[in-house]
Amino acid sequence: MSKNLQEITLALAGVVQAAILVEQVAKTGQTQPDAYKCSIESLFDLNPASTLAVYGGSAQHLRIGLEALRDMLAGKHKHQEAMRYALGALHLQKKLAGRRDMLNTIASRISQAAGQAEHFSSTHDNVIGNLGQIYSETISTFRFRIQVMGDYNYLQQTRIASQIRALLLAAIRSAILWRQLGGTRWQLLLQRKAMAAEVDKLLRNLPY
Repeated sequence: MSKNLQEITLALAGVVQAAILVEQVAKTGQTQPDAYKCSIESLFDLNPASTLAVYGGSAQHLRIGLEALRDMLAGKHKHQEAMRYALGALHLQKKLAGRRDMLNTIASRISQAAGQAEHFSSTHDNVIGNLGQIYSETISTFRFRIQVMGDYNYLQQTRIASQIRALLLAAIRSAILWRQLGGTRWQLLLQRKAMAAEVDKLLRNLPY
């Protein structure tokens, strides 16, 4: 169970990291490049060899997500908006699970975007614009939508809007992985201490 809980925790940190980056870019127009690259590239490995492989093979790439998840599990109120986005991603994952047609469409179009990323780079504006469009034309058609709060001057920029949508897509991708590994809402309540201990262990083992 410990190994599985570790993988569930990593996937949840993936959800949280993408949510943190949504909050950052919406409020400041900026993101941490390494974390941003990790979240975007997590979309492209749809048949990973391992949970860590989704995040570039190292928990180091999830440091921001793990640190924020640690705060959230401890009941600290530092990341209120990001927590709302993360919970929204978990909710949308559940909606998406009942739409096999939409899942197939998203997988097919992400595969095309992955080819585009090889030609340009994973975080190139063209790739991010494509990912943002995938989100708009699929996930955004659900009645439930994640309302992103931030600086209007940033939110009205096409580039920033695409980044936000691409990151929300990445959050949902991690939510799918979390669910596949056995993650449940009940765990967040009943196994909070065990998950917090797992986060601490993962963070302790990261290089500085």
